[in-house]
Amino acid sequence: MQRRHLQEIPDLGSNITTSFTWAWDSSKTSELLLGMGVSVLNDKLANENTPQEQLMCMSPPPKLQKVKDKEFVIARRPRLLREGAPGVSWDTLPDELLLGIFSYLSLADLRKVSQVCQRWQRLSMDDSLWKSVDLTGKNVLPGVIGQLLPLGVIAFRCPRSCIGNPLFKTSRLLHVQHMDLSSCMIQVGDLESILDRCQSLRNLSLEELRLSSSIVRKIAQNPSLIRLNLSGCSGFSAESLETMLNSCSRLEELNLAWCDFTVAHVRTAVSHIPSAVTQLNFSGYRQNLLMSDVKTLLERCRNLVHLDLSDSVMLKPECLQYFCHLAYLEHLSLSRCYQIPPATLLELGEIATLKTLQVFGIVTAPSLQLLKATLPHLKINSSHFTTIARPTTGYKKNPEMWGIQCRLNLRNPAVC
Repeated sequence: MQRRHLQEIPDLGSNITTSFTWAWDSSKTSELLLGMGVSVLNDKLANENTPQEQLMCMSPPPKLQKVKDKEFVIARRPRLLREGAPGVSWDTLPDELLLGIFSYLSLADLRKVSQVCQRWQRLSMDDSLWKSVDLTGKNVLPGVIGQLLPLGVIAFRCPRSCIGNPLFKTSRLLHVQHMDLSSCMIQVGDLESILDRCQSLRNLSLEELRLSSSIVRKIAQNPSLIRLNLSGCSGFSAESLETMLNSCSRLEELNLAWCDFTVAHVRTAVSHIPSAVTQLNFSGYRQNLLMSDVKTLLERCRNLVHLDLSDSVMLKPECLQYFCHLAYLEHLSLSRCYQIPPATLLELGEIATLKTLQVFGIVTAPSLQLLKATLPHLKINSSHFTTIARPTTGYKKNPEMWGIQCRLNLRNPAVC
């Protein structure tokens, strides 16, 4: 019997290569497949390497289709696109370009894109995107402040909000320079936790908040503070007030109106208010602010431009001579200082720099007309409120604080 020579099949580790030649006429392949209802695949197309960026733009490939003809089951391969879909994949964009795009998003949209993928989450938390945040009138849940402020926030506006426990996960100092927490609902301990991490503040408003001596000492850790609004605040000692005023020697605008001050607080304030202050609101101390206090105050702060001593009922006409010694005084408010007769107000006409005078409650309508006619260069009773150190001018829908526009804000009442 004639032997058949079998070719040995090499194992996978062998360096032997073999090739097989099928005893079949390639020209008949097309005829056979067509007879089975199958079109011939293009080998060149089947082997082409589609770029990753094009694959990202494609829709998911369809499932393999099966064509059954008698005992043959043949899988039909879907045709690949020769050209990618138009456009560029987001994955190919550099971080700098994505950050530029993200910088146009609102706070709500930025939160949404952070959930797309890990890369977008990382980029959405970049410090450059979180320079200013506005959460006015929102219910800020516990932990939000502790995650938000460490992102590099410089301007933080959150008045009339309910702020939960910040729950900071880091003890490092914050970068916040401008912060408005006026009329917030916040626990004293939570506010102390925030201010404990602030040493770069330049503008701060805590109007109508319950404070503590510890909080006031935390404010003293900000030597660059220029504007401070503590109007209507309470809960801190005269000693802590002295510490703060001595430390914040660069203060230019100070609002200490209607605080829960005793006589000791008033004496401490007038004796330690920084001489650099040019705008001061020290109104509301009816029985506690005496003539001697006004003299001490004005001798210390000779650069005052704007002064509000309204509702100081212990002031007498003799105090007007002290105002004449202020070389830069432009705006003066003495509303409801009932012991100052309207006729004596004419002495204020000697102040060459004076522009506005508020004397609500101490002049009648006829006296007001006579006063305006005698002092035509003054605007008298033109405004009921002063804006000293306050972040806004009194308009509820004003989106700015101290002239700073906060970029990130929630335009809907959704809970943070």
